[in-house]
Amino acid sequence: MAAKTDVTTQKHMNFKEIAAYSLGLFGFQAIVGLLNSYQAEFDGSILGGYENMAIDVGVVGILILVAKIVSAVFDPIVGNMIDRSKSKRGKFKSMILYSLIPLLIMTAVIFLPIDFRGNNILCYIWIFATYLIWSLAMTLGDVPSQGIASVLTPNPTERTNVVSISNTFKQIGFSACVVIVPIVCLIVPNGSQVFGFEGETDTPMIGAEYLGTAVLTAVLGCALFALIPILNKERVPYVAGEKTSFGDMIAALKNNKPFMLVIISYFLGFGRQMAMGIQVQAATVLLGSQNLVAVLGIVTAVGSMISMALCPVLIKKLNEKNTYLLLSIYGFAASIFSFIIGHFWFQNPGNTVLTVLFYASLFLIGLQFGAVTLMPMIMTADTVDYYEYETGKRMEGAAYSILTLTIKVCLALGTAVGLIFVQKSGYYASLASGSFTNATKDIIFFAYTALPGILALLSIIPMFKYDIVGEKKAKISEALAARRSQK
Repeated sequence: MAAKTDVTTQKHMNFKEIAAYSLGLFGFQAIVGLLNSYQAEFDGSILGGYENMAIDVGVVGILILVAKIVSAVFDPIVGNMIDRSKSKRGKFKSMILYSLIPLLIMTAVIFLPIDFRGNNILCYIWIFATYLIWSLAMTLGDVPSQGIASVLTPNPTERTNVVSISNTFKQIGFSACVVIVPIVCLIVPNGSQVFGFEGETDTPMIGAEYLGTAVLTAVLGCALFALIPILNKERVPYVAGEKTSFGDMIAALKNNKPFMLVIISYFLGFGRQMAMGIQVQAATVLLGSQNLVAVLGIVTAVGSMISMALCPVLIKKLNEKNTYLLLSIYGFAASIFSFIIGHFWFQNPGNTVLTVLFYASLFLIGLQFGAVTLMPMIMTADTVDYYEYETGKRMEGAAYSILTLTIKVCLALGTAVGLIFVQKSGYYASLASGSFTNATKDIIFFAYTALPGILALLSIIPMFKYDIVGEKKAKISEALAARRSQK
């Protein structure tokens, strides 16, 4: 009798599928990264840059956070829809297809350079409403695109490698806007002029560079995102049309202790999302132009990509828990080091040694980001297996809706806190005068480096109790494979 193939060690995904999933996440995150990096700057300098109008970018950050929290109720709804789906395309793939058109339209709408004629209240209402609708559209794609990772392959090692590769592309996509926007600014006449719309009402609208970038990013991003449902397969079996109540979802979170630890840890480390939220303002203050944000972003992004590429190796040597602890502690040390170097560099910008150390420190900061971009995805997939092992139900939709909700709220919270620091630093007053004090630079750089590092260290506290690693993880995978083969 021929030996039975062990599906937990067999390779299931080919190059085309891995590329489709990776490029799909790249496209989706390019859209998310554009809003995260440039929406507040667009709102403050274009929508809020009309004559006799000056909106508070700190208020914009709070509006974005509130809109994200309000839209949070949609995450478990989407998760429930996924778990109850009977679509022949697959429960994750069908939901991704539904998200494409609304996501494309709303990404462009948010960057429409509308003249509110000095009406701040109307401007705030517009910002809140459009971002809320965009958040709902984004959720339709975000939850299934993250959750599908748990069903692409029953091999946990292959899953870790695929998540690592795809999240490297995801990180590149999230940072793509720092390259796309400056290029568009060079093409569009009068590109990237802040506090525009001066003079007569028939003056050509400043802000076309933002809208052009939004349309370009939305079209290309959605086209790439569509590759996931077109080319990927859902291989891990589940009960189609399974009815899952919101009570079941709450119970799934409550009874899945390892998953709760992942979520709590992510919330405690929300500050790691702060840097991307204020990267444009940081580039303007530190380097003298928002068009140089690519320099700031690429230096950090290179370190981040290296970190995610190393994660599978670190996991193999140390396991998931210890890899997370190592990267978080390292992130704290690198962030504090970078802030100290930056403080002295601001006082001596002509010092070659400090200049080299400044950019080197930003690269070193990037080496921690596997902990926040990759590890939660891997751990959540493992906790979904754990829950199935304990209860017989997988609940991918519930778990990944909670994870994506956590990521989005933390991203909005980090952006809001960062923008409050920007507002309090005197950024916009200094921008109008064309000169930034060292105090302004210190405040913004503290929000960009030191505070995220401190919160990264705080995030390790729950992880000391996480235990889905090593022999326990292997036992769960083998047991699930045996159950599925019997069915």
